[in-house]
Amino acid sequence: MNKVVSGPVAALQGLKDGMTLMLGGFGLCGIPENCIAELVRMNIKGLTCISNNAGVDEFGLGLLLQKRQIRKMISSYVGENALFEQLMLSGELEVDLIPQGSLAERCRAGGAGIPAFFTPAGHGTEVAEGKEVRVFNGKPHILESALTADFAIVKAWKGDHFGNLIYKGTARNFNPMMAMAGKITVAEVEELVEPGELDPNFIHTPGIFVQRIFQGEKYEKRIEQRTVRKRD
Repeated sequence: MNKVVSGPVAALQGLKDGMTLMLGGFGLCGIPENCIAELVRMNIKGLTCISNNAGVDEFGLGLLLQKRQIRKMISSYVGENALFEQLMLSGELEVDLIPQGSLAERCRAGGAGIPAFFTPAGHGTEVAEGKEVRVFNGKPHILESALTADFAIVKAWKGDHFGNLIYKGTARNFNPMMAMAGKITVAEVEELVEPGELDPNFIHTPGIFVQRIFQGEKYEKRIEQRTVRKRD
């Protein structure tokens, strides 16, 4: 039951070139900084990365893009990364852009064992090209397939030795559903506690979905777009 490993090196053991990864986070909030740094060090190539965004030029998944480690991005919001734009327009990076709600639901469906679902989002756009369309309540819907990954790499606020996780604030947007959809789910946490210390009523991801967990360190927690009120 004890799923604690020593750190990101042990947590990512078995990850190889060409694998598909899910990486939690929303913008730069709640991203697995320690594991991303280890992926850069490992120099794994040909990755397909499923993530809401692609980081920024010098942080998050932007670090993997700099080293050309990512072959394909499956994302929703990518507007903060100039290198991403450059690689996409040059054809060096394959990109699948998905409406944000559809991306979240495709990850959740993958974790729940639901192979596909119908949604109105994207109908009448390039997103719908080549997909089955059905009409429900007089409105056209497109068929979207579930997403799963070889590794799901998430970041939580607190976790225990059994892999139970609690996320904080905006970090709950994509981390919980991605944690369910990986063949191997790795969780890095800010605080690792003993079993029984987490209130069961506040656990967001049950430990049954997590295979490896470790306490991260030196979180930078950058703010993607800092907006402050003007002084009086």
